[in-house]
Amino acid sequence: MTVDKSSSHVRSEVVDLIPALRSFARRFHRTPSDVDDLVQETLLRALANLDKFQPGTSLKSWLFTIMRNTFCTKFGLAKREVIGLGEGISAQPSVQAPQEWSVRARELEKAFSELPAHYRQALDIVLIQGESYEVAARRCDCPLGTIKSRVNRARIHLAAQLGDNN
Repeated sequence: MTVDKSSSHVRSEVVDLIPALRSFARRFHRTPSDVDDLVQETLLRALANLDKFQPGTSLKSWLFTIMRNTFCTKFGLAKREVIGLGEGISAQPSVQAPQEWSVRARELEKAFSELPAHYRQALDIVLIQGESYEVAARRCDCPLGTIKSRVNRARIHLAAQLGDNN
């Protein structure tokens, strides 16, 4: 089908091609509402870009190309969108009350003071002071593996005392 330069004539031919557009849109979507949306989007784009249509070419092919490109663009965007995975505010963890943090801090302090002295010293140097295992080994005058073992055993002991199963 060729089209003359008259814009109103082209628009009337676009209207005549709506059934063909609906039929072509069913290749992309199954639900009638999605088919209608794709046809509507295609028509909007075609009418907005009517000045780019070249008379003497097939209007039907031009519209089908617009529809295919519209579908591909929307399909690509839909693949990147994550729908329904955002959790509502009710699923967000709540912040514990400051009183509970104070209680937990006292429990940690008590459990730390109950550690054997060599575990307490190793844990203090590595975790509290932030020194490396090598520095802790030099300060405690023992092998590196011993410091690592003491820190690990101290963590296990604290976790057991505080009721953490991690």
